[in-house]
This record gives sequence, structure tokens and C-alpha cells, in this order.
Amino acid sequence: MTRWSGVFPAVTTKLKQDGALDLPALQHSLDRLITNGVSGVILLPMLGENASLSMDERAQVLSAGKEAVAGRVPMLSGLAEISARSAAEAARTYEKLGAQGLMAFPSIAYKSDKRETVRWYKDLAAASSLPIMIYNNPIAYGVDCTPDILEQLADTPQIVCIKEESGDIRRVTDVYNACGDRFAVFCGVDDLILESAALGVTGWVSGMTNAWTAECVRLFNLCRAGRFDEARPLYRLLTPAFHLDTHVKLVQYIKLAEHYVYGAPEWVRAPRLPLEGEERARVSAVILETINQLKDKAAA
Repeated sequence: MTRWSGVFPAVTTKLKQDGALDLPALQHSLDRLITNGVSGVILLPMLGENASLSMDERAQVLSAGKEAVAGRVPMLSGLAEISARSAAEAARTYEKLGAQGLMAFPSIAYKSDKRETVRWYKDLAAASSLPIMIYNNPIAYGVDCTPDILEQLADTPQIVCIKEESGDIRRVTDVYNACGDRFAVFCGVDDLILESAALGVTGWVSGMTNAWTAECVRLFNLCRAGRFDEARPLYRLLTPAFHLDTHVKLVQYIKLAEHYVYGAPEWVRAPRLPLEGEERARVSAVILETINQLKDKAAA
């Protein structure tokens, strides 16, 4: 059975100012992530503006990603569809394009009940041979993949992992109590990683790792090793930036952080718009303060 662990950034899709794909910038970012120690990458997540891209554009992203990753770490694809039929078709397409796993959303246009949620993931598992990470974000999508739902999915071997983003830190323990070690449990929100690691998560789907890759990998490794006295100061330093990962504009915020940290393009695709005015100033201040504190820490 596939067992994912470590830091898996949800990779932003790099765009030009006119909204066109910037595949060289994407490939550069992937190489930077892998060189700095991530254990896997997830293309076309929510942070990758999945729903704003055509299927042809998604294919271009995955093909460019496969070339850049070059087998160094697992490459997963986000899967965000409306109907079970389109989800199955997308799964088969992504498998052909070289994805080695799926981070699968629930239906993004319908709030399924528990029976429907179980059926959604079982049908998706039957559509391809790819292992699946369930994307559990009830705050954003209104569907909560609870421990009792996971119990009903335990007999589906392709479902191997859950990205836990309910916002309730108790959920990590509830999943382990209900299902044992049947599923890998990944923290799905940046500003709960230390708490989640203390409760035994095996991985982290991270947004701000796009910007501060080496620092986030170090933070995760310290937490996994139980070295919390060393992890806490770094976590506290990064937490104001991590809070940006929980906002509805996390795509704009994280792309802006990448722009400041290493010059990546900050452009997004409508309906998202680049930040401006007071909001841009406020978010920039958080990012620049984080950059300066990390420089001071390195120099100390």
C-alpha cells in the first residue's frame, strides 16, 4: 500500500500577467521545492487554481510538472470536479499524464451527505489505479469527511490518506481512534502543523512551503522528531505568515509571498484579482516582517 509522508506543498500554478500559463516559472518552482527537501508535490490543488483552468491547461501543467520533477519525489494532482462522471474521466486523464496520486476534493458544486460522500470516493477509486488522498476542507466546501465516513472507506485500498483541514485539532486523534493506522493523516492547514505533529500526523500539505521551503521542511522534521523546544521558536516566527494560508484569498497571499521571497510571478486568474491598496500593504507587511526575522535568525 502507498504510504505518503513528509511535506507535500500544494503548488501554485504560475501565470503571466495576461493569465496565460507560465510553465518555465512553474518548473523552476518545482525544482526549488525539491532541492530544498520536500517529500512530494501536489499540482493543480486549490492553490493551483484548478477550477480556473481548462482541461488542456491542466494537461500542460502536469506534463511540465512531470518533466521538472523527473521522478525525484511523488507527483500528485488535485482533482476538483462537479460530477462523478467528470471526476472519473479526470482521474484517468491525470494518470495517463503521469500523476502518481490524486488529492481529491468532494464535488465542488454539491454538498453531499455521508452516503453520497462515501459513494463519491468509492466511485473515484474505481476509476483509475491511482492512490487517493481525500481533501477534507468542510469550511470551504461544506462536506466533512468524518471518522465514520473513513471507516466506511477502509475497505477501499486506493484511498490511502486524508488531508485533514477541518480546523478542529481533535479530529486527528478521532481519526486514529476510529481507523487506527489505516489512513495516513496529513495536516492540511499551515497554522496547525506543530499541534498536528504532536498528535501524530505523518505529513503536511502546506501552502507557505511554496515561499519558505527549507524553513518549513526543517519545522516539520523537528516536529516529527519530537524536538518541540527547537520547533516552537521557528513556528512562532512563521505563524503570522501561516495565518495567511487560512484566508479565502490564500492564493493571492501565497503567490505574493513567493514573489517577495524569490521573484516568482504573483499573477492570478479572474475572478481572483491581484492585491491592491490597504490589503496589499497589510499582507506585504506580514510577509516582509517574516523575511526580515528569518534573516536576523540566520545571522544570529
